[in-house]
Amino acid sequence: MQWAQRVNTVRVIGTGVMGRGIAQLAAAAGLTVELADARPEAVSAAVDHVGQMFDKLASKGRMTTEEAAAARDRLRLVDGPHTPTECDLVIEAVREDLQTKRELFAELEKICPPHTVFATNTSSLAVTSIATALADPSRLVGLHFFNPVPLMRLVEVIPGARTAEWLPDALVELVQRLGHQPVLATDTPGFLVNHAGRGLITEALQILGEDLAAPADVDRICRDVLGLRMGPFELMDLTGLDVTHPATESIWSGYYGDPRLRPSPITRARLEAGLLGRKVGEGFYAYVDGVKQEQPEPQAPPAETRPVWSDNPELLGVLEAAGVPVERGDEPSNVAVVLVTPYGHSAATAALSADLPLSRVCGVDPLNLEKRFTLTVHPATDPEFARSAWAALAATGRAVTVVRDGAGMIAQRLLASIVNTSCFIAEQRLATPTDIDTAVRLALGYPRGPLEWGQHIGPRRVLNVLRALHSATGDPRYRPSRWLVERAELGLELTGTGTTPKDLLA
Repeated sequence: MQWAQRVNTVRVIGTGVMGRGIAQLAAAAGLTVELADARPEAVSAAVDHVGQMFDKLASKGRMTTEEAAAARDRLRLVDGPHTPTECDLVIEAVREDLQTKRELFAELEKICPPHTVFATNTSSLAVTSIATALADPSRLVGLHFFNPVPLMRLVEVIPGARTAEWLPDALVELVQRLGHQPVLATDTPGFLVNHAGRGLITEALQILGEDLAAPADVDRICRDVLGLRMGPFELMDLTGLDVTHPATESIWSGYYGDPRLRPSPITRARLEAGLLGRKVGEGFYAYVDGVKQEQPEPQAPPAETRPVWSDNPELLGVLEAAGVPVERGDEPSNVAVVLVTPYGHSAATAALSADLPLSRVCGVDPLNLEKRFTLTVHPATDPEFARSAWAALAATGRAVTVVRDGAGMIAQRLLASIVNTSCFIAEQRLATPTDIDTAVRLALGYPRGPLEWGQHIGPRRVLNVLRALHSATGDPRYRPSRWLVERAELGLELTGTGTTPKDLLA
């Protein structure tokens, strides 16, 4: 019988939110769970809490009454973390401090039998560093659950440099036995999910730093154009800048200042000002009783009706169906509003390259025209024509966000950063393409995995956006991943590994 199937008893050390969730998951899956904490009174409270969760699940029909009672009976109170045990697995969920975790495992090694496997639920500390406290570091592995554990199905399995070769696959099988989805990640800064998540956060802050759009505008675009459940500024408010900014700095410094992971001085300043987010009632948004306060979105002002010419037939079709007068010739008339829809370039650059009248040109992001338009206005735009463009787009019944013109617009920049960051992860073999997409989709709630998303948009298009941004800004954060460049040029899918030297030996 495989190790994962033989596991019968697990000790969970730490009875905070994560420890309680892990205990609930393991007990529901049929494992006996020893709950331990440095504070004995916390253990009783945790057992009561988890028992109540089982009762609640039974009342909702998610478990039978008998299953809930049996799961509750599998919870065992332990006097302390260092109480001798014959358990098969220890999972620590104590505070995120390297020395605390090292000291804990050093003591556990003295009282646990050699067959006991050690797992750390660290979210940011190197598994290899934690394992240095052990005489036998081969028995330690990272097992990173996400909060809330019972609902967040993803678990990162992270072997350290000296982790026994058989352990990662064994933990993958155990996670599957618990009913969750495992992914293998390397012991590198941010592991997999937190590394991949920098793509959205750092680029959103860069956009804010360039004063292209307000936080609420970026969040609306993310929800309606990219299909994210939550925009980056809403997400930072939910997580708290006291968590997000240090994590971003840690990952950036862990990769020795890689420009694509660069933190923003905006969050450093807001952190120092105490603008942490929802937990303190004020962040990028204000909160009253935990409810986000958001100003109503501006509506299109009255404007003269003018015909619209565009380089995008789909956009013209949408406008025409809404009763907006359109022009379909090769060039706009002398009175038409001109809407250009470039990928990667600004509207102004597109207008100059096509010899279009700058004063009448606005940009519209073509990435997704279904629910929201992003209208860009450059410094040379005549305000009257811009208002006419806004009114024409609003006549379709879709929401319209008006932002400053810039290379890549908003949604394109965010999506290109998301895809490119995950391409770097794949390029460095930090995780497989399948695990990258699975992890990001489950843990971050994206509508697609980033590599799958890039494939859907088109690798060549994503590459062109990045190259245009790199050319326009000179910022090395936009350098394309070799994974993306090769696959775009060779016509390969971003989601596949392609042929490697190892394939020749198969």
